[in-house]
Amino acid sequence: MQKSTIFAQLIHQCALFMAILRTKEKFIEAARQLFAKEGVENTTMNDIATASGKGRRTLYTYFKSKEELYWAVAETELDILSDVMQQAAEKDISPDKKILDIIYARLNIVKVEVYRNGTLKADFFRDIWKVEVVRKKFDVRQKMLLKQVLQEGVDKGVFHIDDVDFTATLLHYCIKGIEVPYIRGQLGAHLTAEERKQYVSNIVFGALHIIK
Repeated sequence: MQKSTIFAQLIHQCALFMAILRTKEKFIEAARQLFAKEGVENTTMNDIATASGKGRRTLYTYFKSKEELYWAVAETELDILSDVMQQAAEKDISPDKKILDIIYARLNIVKVEVYRNGTLKADFFRDIWKVEVVRKKFDVRQKMLLKQVLQEGVDKGVFHIDDVDFTATLLHYCIKGIEVPYIRGQLGAHLTAEERKQYVSNIVFGALHIIK
């Protein structure tokens, strides 16, 4: 087989893959908008097919059920959160400030996404275990990100930590534990934003034995 023929086949396969990916993303975005506007229960597969401009048969080729689409939408939302958190970790600032930025970025972004996206909003408060299933990969990425920044702090002599891996896991679950009260506005509602940040700084930096 000539090299030109092989190359042409590779181009065709890449184009086919990209077309499939675009179609799948179109279904996910249509579902996300409908879930946010109408609610998951009030949205049908036919509604999603119509909103995407594709046929129902094509939709079922990619997603066998609304439940499957729900997970795809939720996972996409969490991937966006992870990307924003990664950007916070890559800032050209000291590790101690970076840790605080990551904490507040995570809490604020989760709050915005939960209230913006009906897919997550209903289950976040009604069935947190359902949300837990889809955020497993997100949680793993978050722990790795925290470990990365903590290790950077140790290497630069900013943090005194004996076990970086365990500390990253512990910090992750501490942040996760305050998500719901933070989103509901129940955490330090009587304090100013600066006062809340000061309390968080005291707790986090005290736990990490930060060197000032």
